[in-house]
Amino acid sequence: MLAENLLRNIVRKSLIANGAPGFFSFALAGFSLLTFMACAARANDWPRWRGPRVNGISTETGWSTNWPAEGPKVLWKAKIGVGFSTVSVSHGRLYTMGNSDETDHVYCFNAGTGADLWTYSYPCTAKDPNQKMGTRATPTVEANRVFTVSREGHLFCLNALDGKLIWAKHYVKDFGAKVPTWGFAGSPLVEGNLLIAEPGGPGASAVALDKATGKVIWQAGSDPAAYSSPVPFTYHNERCVVFLNVTGIVARRVSDGQELWRYPWKTDYDVNAATPIIERDKVFVSSDYNAGCVLVEFGSQPPKALWQNRNMRNHVNSCILWQGYLYGFDESQLKCLDWRTGEVKWAEKGPGKGSIMVADGKFIVYSDRGRVALADLSPAGYHELSGAQVLEGQETWAAPVLANGRLYCRSQDELVCLDVSAKSETASGK
Repeated sequence: MLAENLLRNIVRKSLIANGAPGFFSFALAGFSLLTFMACAARANDWPRWRGPRVNGISTETGWSTNWPAEGPKVLWKAKIGVGFSTVSVSHGRLYTMGNSDETDHVYCFNAGTGADLWTYSYPCTAKDPNQKMGTRATPTVEANRVFTVSREGHLFCLNALDGKLIWAKHYVKDFGAKVPTWGFAGSPLVEGNLLIAEPGGPGASAVALDKATGKVIWQAGSDPAAYSSPVPFTYHNERCVVFLNVTGIVARRVSDGQELWRYPWKTDYDVNAATPIIERDKVFVSSDYNAGCVLVEFGSQPPKALWQNRNMRNHVNSCILWQGYLYGFDESQLKCLDWRTGEVKWAEKGPGKGSIMVADGKFIVYSDRGRVALADLSPAGYHELSGAQVLEGQETWAAPVLANGRLYCRSQDELVCLDVSAKSETASGK
């Protein structure tokens, strides 16, 4: 509120000083934009894939963990076309993607009411060899821009307020990339003034673009892209980014793309899909098709495996590192592994296959069949507190998102917003 009042006073003084109708309109527009941007400072937003820190962990507290037997109250639903993109929430708006009639749609909804604010559409196939149709990547929101990637390699920078195109690139046409078997899936990453993406083309395994203009700042490497998303980290006071591509783990310097180190990690059918997890000088990756998982220490050169086994095989969705333990789906079992040793602490078949996130010490577990559960997870075991079927339909791999007291879940073609705010407990008399 203090920030909004300060902005309001600035606009008022400017109006008094200038006194022109044209300036009045300009000032109001400016005020709206500044207010829009200021909201993020106090909100528990989720502006990109895996959240603010790209780790699946929310800093949100005070949300309701006492759900009624039928599940949290449904605030709104929307049909969004087929796909596996999850949602990003920023400045009171929600962004996601879907495909209908061989046309991709980037949607912007009011995060609280579901009002359709704008849609940006373009031709793109939804076809898939395994009938896993539609979009893959999740929009990345930064200030007043939204960055999206299609399964065919369209990279768009859109105005977050009105959905108008700011600039565009194409992985195949601009960087010579080859579309992966199941389409491009990596979500782009904003680092300072750069947008970092992974086309996987010759000489452009990774690229950094000026986020405002799309100008290429650097491009490096020739490794083909897999299905994972880049993760930023700081090492020795330098910003770096790690990629999990077809050949393995590759770390680069953000400023110029210089390769710092790499570690081989091959998976059948090139399905390196889960997002790496970085903790200090260690990185964890996992993949299915019986490849397993590995914890790599990159503080020493060359990087070395501290342990490697098949105790965790992430097919699509990623693990979460929480208080020294890894939690994630080993194919169709939810498991807990010791970060230091890779030892299995427990395995739970109940949730089936799906994805997880953490907020205020509680896990939100979303199955691939549309059931969401609230659970206490620890090395001692899995304890479900409540759960409900919130969506029906075909198998979904989209991860759940909690933002500002609202929980968002997606089936292949439908999005639901659930009320898990503190006021929902009061309303239900709990």
